[in-house]
Amino acid sequence: MLIFAVETSCDETSLCLMKEGKILKHLVYSQEVHKLHGGVVPELASRSHLEKLQKLTIGLFENENLDPSNIDVFTATCGPGLIGSLLVGSTFAKSLSIGFNKPFVPMNHLEGHVLSTSYNNRIAYPHLVLLLTGGHTHTYLMKNNKSVDLLGESLDDAIGEVFDKVAKLIGLPYPGGAEIEKCALDGDKYSYILPQPLTNEKNFNFSFSGLKTHINLMIKKEKINDRFVKNLCASFQNNISQILIKKLETTIQILKENNLSINSISVVGGVSNNAYIKNSIEKYIASKKIEVYYPIKEMMSDNAAMIAWACHTNFRKEKANIFFKEMPKMKIKNYL
Repeated sequence: MLIFAVETSCDETSLCLMKEGKILKHLVYSQEVHKLHGGVVPELASRSHLEKLQKLTIGLFENENLDPSNIDVFTATCGPGLIGSLLVGSTFAKSLSIGFNKPFVPMNHLEGHVLSTSYNNRIAYPHLVLLLTGGHTHTYLMKNNKSVDLLGESLDDAIGEVFDKVAKLIGLPYPGGAEIEKCALDGDKYSYILPQPLTNEKNFNFSFSGLKTHINLMIKKEKINDRFVKNLCASFQNNISQILIKKLETTIQILKENNLSINSISVVGGVSNNAYIKNSIEKYIASKKIEVYYPIKEMMSDNAAMIAWACHTNFRKEKANIFFKEMPKMKIKNYL
């Protein structure tokens, strides 16, 4: 089965060709224009997708010497994400599917992230997925490869969002996650004691807006210089890691009380690229004798490879439709 996948949920324009579950070609174009504005501008993102999708697709077909009529399935991210960007990508893929009379399968962006680690790992169930992106901070429970329960989520800012907002507050360029990680290397992570919202409460949810507000108030009182920025970045990054570890510990404990012992954990999404967060989580999980998985690097941030893989995992030819069908809705599972 040859799959053509499109991902345009935010500011990456991505295409993937996947055959029999193996990546043949994967393209990701990151839009640079948003750096000028300190964050993603939805209108500019959708316009860029419209411009780049056509050029990238034609180039892909020519370079791979591929007749698009030989593609078996067309798929695209249909949500969640920026509505304009999603419409551009999904309409583009649906138009190709109609033109070549082939099935179109809409995919959930979050499902792409959740399933991404199964591409290069044999998952040991029950399995916990920690999803860390610019728009979402979620914890999922997978009892098996067909069961995905949303346990908890951020009640306000997503983890990637708070990285970008804090970076902007202290004068670092967009995207802020990589800039904070770089500055933190030369900082003292014990310089500042920062709040850790919801970590003392027995629930699955996250909260980061209070942390952002606290830092905003600090900046108004402190003299911003190079040393302050580096120490704050190190303290902030360490604090975020501690929040994630404490919430993981609470989640594992609650599930254990409900007779569910977690055998493995996946950390997925763009923020999982942060080396400090990754190492901190690995040290904690190692003490619990639980396996930890990551996707291949090209599947960590927003990308079409994970969408193609999710389509490959879920596709059933007899159920496919060349028109948009409703995506499965993930409900929060209550173990409290």
